[in-house]
This record gives sequence, C-alpha cells and structure tokens, in this order.
Amino acid sequence: MTTEDIKNQLKQVKYPGFSRDIVSFGLVRSAGFVDGTVKVSLALTTNDPKVPLQLKAEVDQCLRAMPGVTETIIDIAVSAVKTPASSGTGGNLAGGAQLPKGIKHAVAIASGKGGVGKSTFSVNLACAMAQLLTKEGRPGRVGLMDCDIYGPSVPLMMGLSGRPNFEGEGADAVLIPMEHHGVKVMSMGFLVDDNTPVVWRGPMIMKTVQQFVQNVKWGELDILLIDLPPGTGDAQLSLVQTLPLDGAVLVTTPQAAATNVARKGGLMFQKVNVPLIGVAENMSYFVDPAGGRHELFGSGGGAATAEKLGTVLLGQVPLVPEIREGGDLGQPIVVRQPANMASEIFRDIAGGMLAHLDRKSVSHT
Repeated sequence: MTTEDIKNQLKQVKYPGFSRDIVSFGLVRSAGFVDGTVKVSLALTTNDPKVPLQLKAEVDQCLRAMPGVTETIIDIAVSAVKTPASSGTGGNLAGGAQLPKGIKHAVAIASGKGGVGKSTFSVNLACAMAQLLTKEGRPGRVGLMDCDIYGPSVPLMMGLSGRPNFEGEGADAVLIPMEHHGVKVMSMGFLVDDNTPVVWRGPMIMKTVQQFVQNVKWGELDILLIDLPPGTGDAQLSLVQTLPLDGAVLVTTPQAAATNVARKGGLMFQKVNVPLIGVAENMSYFVDPAGGRHELFGSGGGAATAEKLGTVLLGQVPLVPEIREGGDLGQPIVVRQPANMASEIFRDIAGGMLAHLDRKSVSHT
C-alpha cells in the first residue's frame, strides 16, 4: 500500500462544512503503511475544538475500510487562528492573513441554494450602501466582488460591460475594478466572452478568487461585498482561506426547499469561525394592485432559519416586478426607483449592516 493509495482513500473525507476533501485542502502532511498500521499526519488551523475530533473519527473510519488495515495512528497538529487586529474579524481559515490595504470590512453574501435572487440582492445592497455612504460624504467606498464564476450576472445588473484596465506591468500588474452607481465591481463576466462558458476545475476557481482579492486595486473601501455562488464548494473554500471575513449574510426565500439549504450554508460559515451577520428573506411576499399581500412561497422561513442559526433576520424583500426590470436594464431598483418600498427595505438592511460593522470595529479597538 503506497502513500498515494492512502491519500486517494482520504479523498472521501470532507472538511466539516465543505464539499471539498481534506487532501485537496492540503491538510494531509504525510501518510504511510507498515505491518497493517496506517499512520497519517494532518495539520489544521482552527479555533473550533470539535473539528479535530470530528476529522480524526472520520479519518479512522475511512482508513479502516481499506484491505489489510488493522490499526491506525492519526496525528493532528492544530494551530490556533490569529485574528488580525485591523480587520475586526472573528478569526477563520484565512489564519493570519489580512484584508488588502484600504479595505475596512469584507462580507460574504451566500445562499446555499441557487435561484433565490442572491446576486440581485447583492447588487441592490451594494448600491444602497453606496447611497448611504455618499450622504455621509464617503462616495466610492463600496466594492462588489462577483465570485459566481460559472454564471456571473452582476455585470448585467450593474449596467457594466467591456474589459477592466490594468495598472503596472508583468508580475506587478493589477486589475482596476469597473465602477457604476457608486460601486466598484470585479467579475469573471468582464474577463470572458459572453458566448464562452467557463468550464473549470476547482483549483482554477480557487486561483481566480485569490486573484480577485489580491490582484485588484480596490482602493479605499468601507466595505467589500463578495457575491458567492450557491453551495459550499471551491469558491467558498478559497475565499475563507484567502480573506479574513467580518461576517456573512445568508439569502433565502421563505419555503423549506431554500431555507434548509441556507441553514447548511450558515453552519459552514460557523464551522470556519466566520460570524453570521444575519439572514435576508428575498421574495417574501407579493402585494397586488389593490394592496393585498400574498405570501407566494410561504412565510416565516427566513425568521426560522435565523433563529436556528442564532442570528437575526435582517429584512424581508418583497417580490416586485420592478426589481427584475431594474436588473435587466442595469439600473438596480434602489437607483432607478429610490422611493419604491423595496428600495427602502434594501437601504434599511444596508444601514443596519454598516452600523453593525462599525460597532464591531469599535469593540475591537
């Protein structure tokens, strides 16, 4: 039995909360087999005492399923996460990494499940934050990083097209984010042709996410919002390894098919010590021309999800045609119709999040 045989077997063991295995995650440092005994060494960076115990049990069970294995020796070296004082984060898999210079806060927008309007929510949230910060005399201090590698829709909804410029040459070159509605934006949609599908394996996705963090000249930002693809896979894993997040927001619709998956996404962030800022319920209800309220996708799902995860319900965004129309036109509803009821809700959520992050910064100083 070779080292490669053992590592191939260990690819069945997923890191808690993720769909990626511990081998591709780089946690397996050595592996060997002598006289029926398999010995492996793992190296983790976590503040959660449950993670090493869970992994040890799963690795033991996985190895004992191999022919000829009678005993296992599993060594796990655990390093505590060092939280960067400047970022105000709760510590996550990014370890000692710090936010890029000039960025005050970084927040992930996640859903777990596709089709809940997460990117639409992210775009309107970013524009709402830009409006609020502009009123405070801080224009151009919101960034939106579109990490939905396979289906980047942010450029369309932000009314942006073309290619971003570069600054510098060779290895020192950096991308300049495009800007509209007071928001700086970077997306895979700027870098590939509209008719070219992105057919990539995990490592390429992870590299792209890292490039968007490290090789984009974001400048001075009060907040960088990261629009994640659905699920708990490569993009999510790469992000929490690369960027110390101040928190995550879960977007869901009210029905159980969405909330059950959103809850799993929330548990993923908790396992890697990324705090949950709250849950946003999208497409919560429809108001007809006569003023009647119709809960097309059920009710109470967002609040129940927030309660189960020990966080708060940030707000309920109604299902209105103007949100879809604004996205198709590249004019988010908070820009196109600032007086609309939905626009006011987006601004309420944005204001609450900014206040929460400011309080958090103060408590860490």
